[in-house]
Amino acid sequence: MAATRTIELKTEIPGPRSRALAEREARAVAGPLRVHLPIFAARAENATITDVDGNVLVDFAGGVGVVNAGHAHPAVVEAVTEQAALFLHTDYTVVPYEPYVELAERLCALAPIEGETRAAFFNAGTEAVENAVKLARLHTGRPGVVAFEGAFHGRTLLSMTMTSKFHPYKTGMGPYAPEVYRAPFPTVYRGPTAAEALMRLERMFEADVPAERVAAIVFVADEVQTGFGRTGRMFAMEHYDVEPDLVTVAKSIAAGLPLSGVIGRAEIMDGPHAGAIGGTYIGNPVAQAAALAVLDVFSDENLVARANVVGDRIREQMLSWQARWPRIGDVRGLGAMLAIELVDDPETKDPASELAVATIDAALARGLILLKAGLYGNCIRVLCPLTIEDAVLDEALAVWEDALAETLG
Repeated sequence: MAATRTIELKTEIPGPRSRALAEREARAVAGPLRVHLPIFAARAENATITDVDGNVLVDFAGGVGVVNAGHAHPAVVEAVTEQAALFLHTDYTVVPYEPYVELAERLCALAPIEGETRAAFFNAGTEAVENAVKLARLHTGRPGVVAFEGAFHGRTLLSMTMTSKFHPYKTGMGPYAPEVYRAPFPTVYRGPTAAEALMRLERMFEADVPAERVAAIVFVADEVQTGFGRTGRMFAMEHYDVEPDLVTVAKSIAAGLPLSGVIGRAEIMDGPHAGAIGGTYIGNPVAQAAALAVLDVFSDENLVARANVVGDRIREQMLSWQARWPRIGDVRGLGAMLAIELVDDPETKDPASELAVATIDAALARGLILLKAGLYGNCIRVLCPLTIEDAVLDEALAVWEDALAETLG
């Protein structure tokens, strides 16, 4: 008896309705936003997206790491519906509401920070990052910020300055925010080593900015994408013997609704003057109802443990691909946050960005949505829902392997 398939392709990719929408889009939507896949979504459920032509695809992009708890989880949909019927907005700093307090309580209890903690909520990950820097500067009285090579922190002015990939995020955008300094970050595949990175960091404190002028460095842990179980722990910092002072969260916090936050030590969070952080839409009650439901789903379905099961299966497959195709230069990641890096030559490690694009296109034609990543755009990453069913996961990996066979031969 044949196994049940989830992927269902009724038309070519893209289909006629997606092509028609693309024509309308070209006349109405700003050009810089038209960088997406050629399909248009009609609905989504758990780990699948159905496009407007009725094609059912497996989603390994997850809204760029936003749906760890799956697309349209029934518990989240119910919570959103109930809250929307009560009220949509008051501005928490004008008329507060209980979901904000409850979410702060629950996340403070989960954050990998000892002692008393506080939380503040915003809309997007970039806002959380910028407000974390504000809080660090206000607490220390210092202006300097150290970010790392290879990091992405957002697209507003300060976070864009901190982001370490010039094109497309920073091209033509200068002048950038002042007092941001770049330090190397150790990587096993391309280097530098941890010892080399530390030596260069110490040199930077002598050559570029004195340590006593720096407000923030590694003790602000940006968990916007790594948080909420993605790496096999609730927060990635739990893998290491390091305790942050501030943690930023967003993406999967609310299963697709705009919400972000900063969780940190009470003395840092409580120190600034009234009104130092805020905003009209911070901590929207509907998004916070979704976030509370997400925490329940994580608990009820043990999604942190599930991340390791999913990640182990994907890593096993990736390593088998690497053994078969040497142009897969590296397999890396933690938990279910994994990637392969494609190279033109395994000896020189020259990035193969065109090969990554070709593989993504080949996978899409077969019904699997993948994302590229990396400084050189030559990595293909996994950000699938942690709720993905085993059979769907295996089907998706088989499709990915077929795409690699096409592009790598």
